[in-house]
Amino acid sequence: CYLFVLLGSTLFVDKSRDRLRPAINLFLKDHRLLTDYAWGAGALAYLYRQLGVATRAGSKGLCGCLTLLQAWIYEYFRLFRPSQLPQSPDAPRASSWISPRLPGGDEARRRLARYRQLLDELSADDVTCTQYGRDGHTDIPRSLYTGLIRFSDIVEGYDPARCLRQFGYRQIIPRAMTVPHEQYRPASGSSYIVFWDPWVNQLWDNVAARRLDLDFASRPCVQPSDIVEEYVDWFLTRSHPRITHPTDGEPQPRPLLVHQVSYDFLLLFQI
Repeated sequence: CYLFVLLGSTLFVDKSRDRLRPAINLFLKDHRLLTDYAWGAGALAYLYRQLGVATRAGSKGLCGCLTLLQAWIYEYFRLFRPSQLPQSPDAPRASSWISPRLPGGDEARRRLARYRQLLDELSADDVTCTQYGRDGHTDIPRSLYTGLIRFSDIVEGYDPARCLRQFGYRQIIPRAMTVPHEQYRPASGSSYIVFWDPWVNQLWDNVAARRLDLDFASRPCVQPSDIVEEYVDWFLTRSHPRITHPTDGEPQPRPLLVHQVSYDFLLLFQI
C-alpha cells in the first residue's frame, strides 16, 4: 500500500487523483528489483512529459511530481522562496521549506499577475545558479549524464549542456537533442506514436560514454551570467522574451525587440 501511494500519489501523479498508471504494476511484480530501478530519472522523465502536455492550448492542469518542481523553483529563484527550517545535511532538501498559505479568488489572481511581473523583471542576481556548490556534480556523477531518460513508454531528452551555469561553467550553445527515429499521430487518436532506435535503450547503462566532459564543453565562469556571445541569438529563436501578455491586467510596456533584450534576463530561461 505504501508503494502504491508513493508512486501513484507522489512520483507519477495523473489527473485521476486516485488511480495508478498500469505501467507501474509492471515494476512492482518483483519487490526484489525495486532498488535496481532509477526512480529519480523515471520521475523526471514523467514530469518532463507532463510539463510538455501542460503547455498545450487545451490543457487545464499539471501532473507529475510537483513537489520536485516546487522545490526546484525554491532552490533557484530567491524571489519565490518561502520560509525555511534548519535541518541536517542528510535530510531531504525539499522537506525544509514551509509551504505558504494558498490564496483564493481575487487574491490568487493578483498574486499570479505579480509573479508574472517578477519573472519578466528577473536579473542574474535574482537566480541562484550554483545552489549545490560549484563542484556539486562531483558528488553525484549521474548529474552529468547526457542522453535520454525513460519511464515505461515515456522517453525524454536530458542534456546538462543546456544549463552549464548550475555547475559553475560558462553557458554555450548546446548541441541538438536526440530525436525519435519515426513519429506520427493516428487520425483517430490524440497521442503521438513514437519509435526510437534500438541503441537508445543502451544509453543509460553506458555511463562512461554518456557523461558530459565539462572542461571539454566549456570553461569555468567568472560571473554567474557568463555566456558565449552567440548564445543570445540562439536562445531567442527558441523562446519568448516575455511571460506577461500585453493585454493581461494592467497595460504593459511594448515587448522589447530581439536586439534590446538584456543578457541578464535570459538567465531564468536557460536553467
